[in-house]
Amino acid sequence: MAERSTYSGPALFSYGFRPFFLAATLFGLGVIPVWLMVWQGRIELGGPFAPVDWHIHEMIFGYAAAVIAGFLFTAVPNWTGRMPTRGWPLVVLVTLWVAGRVAVAGLLPIGPVGVAVADCAFLLAIAAMILIEIVAGRNWRNLKVVVPVSLLAAANLTYHLEAMTRGSADFGRRGSIAVVVFLITLIGGRIIPSFTRNWLAQRRAKRMPVPFNRFDGLCIGSGVLALAAWAAAPESLAAAGLLTVAGLLHLLRLGRWRGGATWRSPLLLMLHVAYLFVPLGMIAAACAAVGWVGPAVGVHLLGIGAIGGMTIAVMMRATRGHTGRALVAGPVLSAAFAIVGAAAIVRALLPDITMAGLDGVTIAATLWTTGYALLALRLVPWLARPSVARRQANRPA
Repeated sequence: MAERSTYSGPALFSYGFRPFFLAATLFGLGVIPVWLMVWQGRIELGGPFAPVDWHIHEMIFGYAAAVIAGFLFTAVPNWTGRMPTRGWPLVVLVTLWVAGRVAVAGLLPIGPVGVAVADCAFLLAIAAMILIEIVAGRNWRNLKVVVPVSLLAAANLTYHLEAMTRGSADFGRRGSIAVVVFLITLIGGRIIPSFTRNWLAQRRAKRMPVPFNRFDGLCIGSGVLALAAWAAAPESLAAAGLLTVAGLLHLLRLGRWRGGATWRSPLLLMLHVAYLFVPLGMIAAACAAVGWVGPAVGVHLLGIGAIGGMTIAVMMRATRGHTGRALVAGPVLSAAFAIVGAAAIVRALLPDITMAGLDGVTIAATLWTTGYALLALRLVPWLARPSVARRQANRPA
């Protein structure tokens, strides 16, 4: 453990979660106002994607990919016992991420193939570095985490190829969302009951979350089948049936984790609420398949509610914990999560409302941006500066 304190460079690059969570937070803050202006026809992007394709692509492979990278580069050292990736390797990875965003926005004169290469390089590098660390640490049981990262990289390549050959990435949109939702069911299904169990044990609660068992495997498997059917044929009866079954199973799964008992800990309750959007989004997508609601309902419950909610909840918890702060949300971060959740509800269920001269889409975008402004207000200084323990240790006696 002594070796871990020898790093003397900028705090921002001392641990993987720092630069990627900061990049995700600032990107989440800025990208939706840009999308709103694109949607309103006030600006045009020169990249290879149609406007809606760019919007969904950047929320998944820009924003969510940065959060996933930050999470993995923080978790892998704990799994392997090896030194965390820090310093120049992180600088290079962040540069690859930024290059992808710039290329996809059409700000580089490199053509669709060049954009695809620039954009796909980031996730491929993440997968390769994680594979190297797990193999070097002989942590074979966590080798499977490379699979979903590789799936996400494959989904990104598919997105580009579909846009180049068909003009739009219809399958790529749903497929990319499906992969990240799968990651939430896989990783969230491990950390949410684990964190809940630890919190309840400290309070000597009698009932604990049900440990991971075959039912969880059934839920994950049903979710994979349902999401695959939705990505391939969103209006089919098969997709409707599979999504309904998976949604109900995941509701039951969530109920086994005792989320209602965590109401005194907003930072923990957020994880349960974010996971709730997974089955809600699946059931809404099933309803869309039979024409009861529009397809945007399920997409935004999954995209804003599940993916947006889970990523900010994870970033809040990891940032506080790994910078030496107590695992307490506080009013600002609690408000940030609630406002983003409200954005999901408004965008999915109330897009046609008008309030103070603003339509539902604009209201949802404003809510999202407000939530991320509050998130940035708290997280950015914590991520850019040394941890609380380190600052205190460096103060003169």
